Amino acid sequence: MFHGLVLFCLFFSPLIGAEADEIVSAKEGDSFTLRTGFTERQGDHETEWRFGSSRTLLIKIKLGNVFSSSDTIFRDRLLLDRQTGDLTITNIKNEHTGVYELSIDLGQTEFQKKFIVTVYAPVPVPVITRYSPQCSSSSSSSSSSSGFKRVLLCSVVNVSHVTLSWYKGNSLLSSISESDFSISLSLPLEVEYQDINSYSCVVNNPVSTQITHLDIDQLCQTCSGNSGDISVSPQYLN
Repeated sequence: MFHGLVLFCLFFSPLIGAEADEIVSAKEGDSFTLRTGFTERQGDHETEWRFGSSRTLLIKIKLGNVFSSSDTIFRDRLLLDRQTGDLTITNIKNEHTGVYELSIDLGQTEFQKKFIVTVYAPVPVPVITRYSPQCSSSSSSSSSSSGFKRVLLCSVVNVSHVTLSWYKGNSLLSSISESDFSISLSLPLEVEYQDINSYSCVVNNPVSTQITHLDIDQLCQTCSGNSGDISVSPQYLN
């Protein structure tokens, strides 16, 4: 089932105003590579990679010698391609979010390139629960099972910079986005008894997606008087 990921702008306000040649999104625990755009090094010209507003020196190449940063958050994480000058940062964390700058002294001119990198945590599996304590009837006749409705709640906890959505089939029903850090999100959905449509709850950020499908048959059994929780089926996507 295609859900059409609901992508959204970067929420890190300190980075929004910065001009960049490239914008990179990456997932915690993975790696990302910042590319110079060259297929080979430009002679023995002095090259520097810097990070953050303080412009911390990460890598310096001078007269063929390579000097690496001793900064704690980058220790044992920097890989330099000596042929191209590309910089790879491994085993990344949220603290590696920020602005990276490349400068190459070409003599009469200086080549510069700026990257904005945002590191996101992988999203958790959304959980579907019953919000209303019992089925309600939209019909004056309580004996008509087609009038019963159930309010469901899709939730995720300890998330930031995500979008939470309900889908009916491939159609988006509702969604909510949040940029705060480590909060809980919930989104309600009212479903009628004997509804034959397929419903799913999706949580995503720019680097990962998780989907939980609603088992509507179990919901119908619950509305008809049987006890038990709603059965859901999680689907894992990267």
